[in-house]
Amino acid sequence: MPDPTVPPMTSGNLLLDYYDRLPEVVAHCAPDPSPAGFSPGFALPELDDAVRGFLSVATARWQPVGEYRRHRVTLLDLTGNPGTHTTKTYASLLIVARAVEHIRRTGRSVVIVSPTSANKGVALRDAVLRALDAGLARPEQLRVITLAPQTGRHKLRASRLSTDPVLRTLNPQLLYTGKEPEAVKAIARDYVREHATPLRAQGLDVWFSLELTNYMVADATRALFEQRVDPIGAASRPRLHAHAVSSAFGLLGYHAGRSLLEATGEAAVATRPASLLVQHLATPDMVLSLRAAAGAAPSPPAYPLDGESGLYRRAGDDPRFPAVTYDPGEVLDATFYTHRPVTSGAMNDIIARFGGDGIVVSLAECVARYPYLRTWLGAALPLLPADFRTLREWSTVMAFTGVTNAIDRGLVEPGRDVVVHGTGCYADSNLEPLCGDALVEVADVADMAAAVNR
Repeated sequence: MPDPTVPPMTSGNLLLDYYDRLPEVVAHCAPDPSPAGFSPGFALPELDDAVRGFLSVATARWQPVGEYRRHRVTLLDLTGNPGTHTTKTYASLLIVARAVEHIRRTGRSVVIVSPTSANKGVALRDAVLRALDAGLARPEQLRVITLAPQTGRHKLRASRLSTDPVLRTLNPQLLYTGKEPEAVKAIARDYVREHATPLRAQGLDVWFSLELTNYMVADATRALFEQRVDPIGAASRPRLHAHAVSSAFGLLGYHAGRSLLEATGEAAVATRPASLLVQHLATPDMVLSLRAAAGAAPSPPAYPLDGESGLYRRAGDDPRFPAVTYDPGEVLDATFYTHRPVTSGAMNDIIARFGGDGIVVSLAECVARYPYLRTWLGAALPLLPADFRTLREWSTVMAFTGVTNAIDRGLVEPGRDVVVHGTGCYADSNLEPLCGDALVEVADVADMAAAVNR
């Protein structure tokens, strides 16, 4: 039976519901956009039935899930698009919508190029296919090239972009065979720098879309949604937003949206929520940067092996790092692969001003919490499988594990409500894997160019 003390869920569409405000959001988030290469601008197509259908999957749910040690907890569920099950849906739809408007306005074709750990690429491919199916562009006018590392292979999804021979050729999914996953960013950027000019002469504009503002605009609507469904008033309890992060694009976008609401007088600066960054041991760089800014050690604690349990146990008592782990350098989820993100400084400043903290979680901690989380969240997050071994996207489990650990360890101030951004959740049963001829292996820029030209 539902808990009668838990308020009902509220749903909405983060793009359609605020479509008329997106120019205002753009002006606030990107007042003078000046990318190094091509950009189609931020103009969007007229909101007709075809565009509405294209954007219909940009859904979100505000789902209170009860209390944890006297902290009221709400899930901001951003996994509703069945083609992605991640928050990358929103920015990808806007990126493609901007490309569509450029195609209509100029008559030129656009190819979007993006490096990705996996989820960004999956979402861009889904958005391009949705645009083609909606008749917003023709296959030769709108294309996408994505480059993912081997570590993200299990997250890549089959679709008609991979099963249709023509669409597969126009929209290759490339797989980097090197050892360093983050190298995909440099390879994709170098490909665009070396090949954009000759392609432009052929009427094809090449867009390297991995820029912060391209994601902030869509993510800013999270704050507009919160303001509509559960605004924070002067008499409200203080709030904290928790987010599993690699570069914190989503959380920075939320704060940009909140800043807009404050600038227009719709929200008060004094009620801005605090932030909790949740990371894993392979890339804890944003938490380390936050700790270093506070004068703490700039490196993680040591994890000597406990011979009795077979686990590695934290040396010292820093509550912001896992108490135990299976491996001190483990990759809990390949989604989080960015080292030394340039966004750390901005996030440090936000937390210094509005409060918050950072915490690193281990797979051992997530596994220990998993039965409790699955029972507690229940129908609020039905994508969690009974067998955690089939879970392919751990970000939402990471976020909830980080929140419960932070509360247990006294890192969350008493009386704060907590909003957990559910940014991704899917299992084996939720996707058809991408394999065979649909994946093209590359080792460098030359391989990437050969694969695209083929």
